[in-house]
Amino acid sequence: MPELFDLTDRTAVVTGGTRGIGRAITRGFADLGADVVPVSRSHEAVEAAAADVRDRGGRTLVQPTDVTDGEAVDNLFRRTVDEFDGVDVLVNNAGVNPSAAMGLPESLDDDAIDTTVAVNLKGAFRCARAAAPHLDEGGAVVNVASVGGLVGLPRQHPYVASKHGLVGLTRSLALDWAPDVRVNALAPGYVSTELTADLEANDQVRASVLDRTPLDRIADPGEIAGPAAFLASDAAAYVTGEVLAVDGGWTAR
Repeated sequence: MPELFDLTDRTAVVTGGTRGIGRAITRGFADLGADVVPVSRSHEAVEAAAADVRDRGGRTLVQPTDVTDGEAVDNLFRRTVDEFDGVDVLVNNAGVNPSAAMGLPESLDDDAIDTTVAVNLKGAFRCARAAAPHLDEGGAVVNVASVGGLVGLPRQHPYVASKHGLVGLTRSLALDWAPDVRVNALAPGYVSTELTADLEANDQVRASVLDRTPLDRIADPGEIAGPAAFLASDAAAYVTGEVLAVDGGWTAR
């Protein structure tokens, strides 16, 4: 059974792979034997995440990339293929939920909406499209959605719309790319990251989140890395088009 989770000799590209959930996935995949390319716009952040991969015995490369820039994304996959002779796993984790995109719908401006959708949905689509010619048979795409892709969340309309879109994209890609490439999504609940720091600092919001979560706590990023590894590995060889909620029971209510 353990060999089903082994990612040795596989190359994984992890967008948003330098902090939070993405950093945990980068480290977790490297621990399972993968060569990992962590992606971020920041050269310094990519260098630090790449050092994590090397420390765990994996190969990596440093290619800062903005997922909203089509040419940059194409260059990322071109260089990855040149270095590693292919791509086995793509994790679309890059995501934003800016404060300017939170509030009543009538208070939001177009820039806030556009930024959220450009990263969370269009960025994932752009990376999947660029990876498609290079994904080997048996490859896997793991899209990091959210419970906000399964249910509504008040005052987070662009984020919720983008994550619902990502769930839909997951299912449609799974149909088009079967049987060669599997496409699945994770739907994390609240996870302790920079993205949720302001929410956690608000005692009222934190209490509301815990009240809504049967496991009565906010997740650690490392608790998302395991399910991501499952979907990327041979342990999930007969799983495609699915959305795995990793939400402490949030959507069970």
